[in-house]
Amino acid sequence: MKSRAAVLFEPGKPLEVCYVDVQDPKAGEVRIEIKAAGVCHTDLSVMTGSLKAPVPAILGHEGAGIVVDVGPGVTAVKPGDHVIPLWRLSCGECEYCSDRRPALCGEGTEIRSTGRLLDGTSRFGIDGTEILHFAGVSSFSNYTVLPEGAVLKIPKELSFEQAALMGCSVITGVGAVINAAKVKPGHTVAVFGAGGVGVNVVQGAVLSGAKAIVAVDRHPSRLDDAMTFGATHTINASDTDPVAAIRDLTGGRGVDYAFEAVGLSATIQQAYDCLAKRGIAMTLGIASTTTKVTISPVGLVYEERVLTGSLYGSAAPKTDIPMIIDLYTNGRLKLDALLSRTYAIEEINQAFDAMQSGETLRSVIKF
Repeated sequence: MKSRAAVLFEPGKPLEVCYVDVQDPKAGEVRIEIKAAGVCHTDLSVMTGSLKAPVPAILGHEGAGIVVDVGPGVTAVKPGDHVIPLWRLSCGECEYCSDRRPALCGEGTEIRSTGRLLDGTSRFGIDGTEILHFAGVSSFSNYTVLPEGAVLKIPKELSFEQAALMGCSVITGVGAVINAAKVKPGHTVAVFGAGGVGVNVVQGAVLSGAKAIVAVDRHPSRLDDAMTFGATHTINASDTDPVAAIRDLTGGRGVDYAFEAVGLSATIQQAYDCLAKRGIAMTLGIASTTTKVTISPVGLVYEERVLTGSLYGSAAPKTDIPMIIDLYTNGRLKLDALLSRTYAIEEINQAFDAMQSGETLRSVIKF
């Protein structure tokens, strides 16, 4: 089968849109026709080379589509089902899966590091040359093949565009608040980076009953977006020291939780520095492998602060995504406002340019 896809042949170069060959699914695998694919900063990090991934590869890890066919032994889905691909495959049996942390499972780590499925081969190629998978999803291809365990059936009445966003930005942001931090009513929250993940941290904080939610960003439009999603205060970090401003807003106390959704050493440091005693700073942004943060242990001891991280919203996607769908259906999550723009696959590099400039909050590629 031929598929239109955006391929990264070399870090530092734009994606190239071309036709690739997509093999039939093998035992335990599913072939999906992708209808919508989210444009995420993690893919951009691979494109720039700050995040290492094997290439040449088809990027994209947010998506939604329709099952086309299945390999032998597949029982969870059938042709015609609407699905979301999950970008961290999990075995369901290891210590991390058993402790409701499937994103840390070794099976997902292996696919992410090798760019191949569990049998050690890829399902993509161009004229006999192997093209690799990214995060086991490769949603920037009209057709892709995934393990059965990395596919989640969703209601057919849910739009593909909204469903695609749930697979990463929504579950990462909302999940970090609910699953990892366990923010409670009356707590105070700061969010560094009001992009697609950051505004979902804001939504998670609203759901948790936080009394103050401070959004920090350098783009005024994104600060406006954060207010739309429930932020109570905003700080433009391009002209204001966010740590001092947060201290001022909280009467010098600091916040109970600071979520960092950028992946830069400066914003991680700021998130830690604005904490109250016993506060928790949680980084969600995907940093470069060379990024370092210097933290004084004084605050760790004398104020019992915590610096930690959360991957994939520390979620169990197969139970948490249905919960997110219910929240959206019942009007408690604002996903329509999250989608800024849609693009054709031929416009994918423009989509990343718009995201970098702050023009879009979240956008999707429609096939």
